[in-house]
This record gives sequence, C-alpha cells and structure tokens, in this order.
Amino acid sequence: MVGERRKARILALQALYEIDSTGHKAEEVVNRLLQDKPLSEDNVRFSRDLVIGIIQNKEKIDEKIKSFATAFPIEQIAAVDRNILRIAIFEILFDNRVPLKVAINEAIELAKSFGSDSSSRFVNGVLGSVSNLVTR
Repeated sequence: MVGERRKARILALQALYEIDSTGHKAEEVVNRLLQDKPLSEDNVRFSRDLVIGIIQNKEKIDEKIKSFATAFPIEQIAAVDRNILRIAIFEILFDNRVPLKVAINEAIELAKSFGSDSSSRFVNGVLGSVSNLVTR
C-alpha cells in the first residue's frame, strides 16, 4: 500500500518529468494530474510545493547534481533519475519538512518503481554525497 505522501511525490515526479520533457507550464500539468489523483488537501499542497519549489530552485539543485554526479552530464542523466534527484535534493537542502533519511528512502523507492535497474543505486550514491552537506 502506497502512503499519501508517496502518492504526492509520485504526482510531483510525473509533473516534473512532463515539464522537463515537454516544457509544459507547471501549474497546468499539476492541475491536470490532480484531476486523476485523489489526494488530501495537505498532500495536494505538498505536491504543488514540491513542483514549485523545485522549479524555483532548479539551477541550484542542478548544480548539486552536477557536483556529485560528475561522471554524468546532467542532460545525459535519465529524465526520471534527474527528477527524482531534484525532488530529494529539494527536500534535503531547501524544504526541510522531512527528515534526511526519509527524503533519501523515498527517492530510492521512487527510483526502484520508476527508474531502470541501476537507478536506485545511482540515486542512493548521489544522495549519500548530498547528505554530507547537511547536519540534522
């Protein structure tokens, strides 16, 4: 059974993937996706906050990805993995609503569900390095 917060993260991941791939407007994408996903008001807000926060901090987040995944130019990282990393890095470095371990574990679970066979290891490795920036 998938928890409400994970459903909100999945919605955010779907929105970010579409925005990243097509350039569609964030608000329109999120609104359309929310029509099909029954989420509580709190989790609707959480999902919107993730998408908006990531878009507003995308350059800073992508710099972190570039500095900790140096073997992979950001454009060459799979779009799913790139956006999972963006969610987790936003939660770890900018949002501070969830504990560090929760943000990392949720990202790994998203990578297992939506990424390739190696996605969870890649995401875990990058986030392990990012976590060294945080003292919580």
